[in-house]
Amino acid sequence: MGKVSALILCAGQGKRIGGCISKQFIEISGHPLIAYTVKKFQEHPLIDNIVLVTREEYIKYCQKDIVEKYGFTKVINIVSGGEERQDSVYSGLQNLDDTTSWVVVHDGVRPLISLQTIDNVLKVAFEKKAAVVGVPAKDTIKIINPDFTVQGTPPRQSLWHVQTPQVFEKKLILKAYTEAKLSGLRGTDDASLVENMGVEVHMVRGEYENIKVTTPEDLMFIQGKVKLDGLDSIKRRNVN
Repeated sequence: MGKVSALILCAGQGKRIGGCISKQFIEISGHPLIAYTVKKFQEHPLIDNIVLVTREEYIKYCQKDIVEKYGFTKVINIVSGGEERQDSVYSGLQNLDDTTSWVVVHDGVRPLISLQTIDNVLKVAFEKKAAVVGVPAKDTIKIINPDFTVQGTPPRQSLWHVQTPQVFEKKLILKAYTEAKLSGLRGTDDASLVENMGVEVHMVRGEYENIKVTTPEDLMFIQGKVKLDGLDSIKRRNVN
């Protein structure tokens, strides 16, 4: 099967949250948001190692106040990202362990991802080469013209909200990103670049609460849902 590496993205600036702290480092119940996310992949038995992708100015902070402070032993590298998400993922791909066979890409500000969902998407990816997590659209979706008139209403049963993790065979996702870089293609997510090569991507049903923290309301939503189990004890152990 080969090694499984998780790329956890924490290079965003969080402009819609407001304030001077990037959203991935905002404290929830005394711990940085990103710590809850990393903990999930630290705990999953099929994840062999983790690469954090952040902004250059946050690398030292991530090493000292995230990795060392909480004892995240699976984190093998912290690398600088780029201007946009696609650039950050490409940077992470260039810094993977040479023995990596599978890549799990996850947003650092999705702390409510469950171990079971990670397990489910990994199993599908191992069989199909490319798999993403998502949930069915609850609301009717409209296609809108430039003048804001309705062009059409696609069948809701065929529409899903795509989330992360997104899991790929390493050589597949690396080829997709390399070709996109050479052609100037900008995708909306990792899967779209793989789809552009004509490769099938398989959807795995996830959970609605696996939200990407974007607004102050999102922070309020996750406040009572993130699990502190392990973080406090790890923190105390590294302080003593």
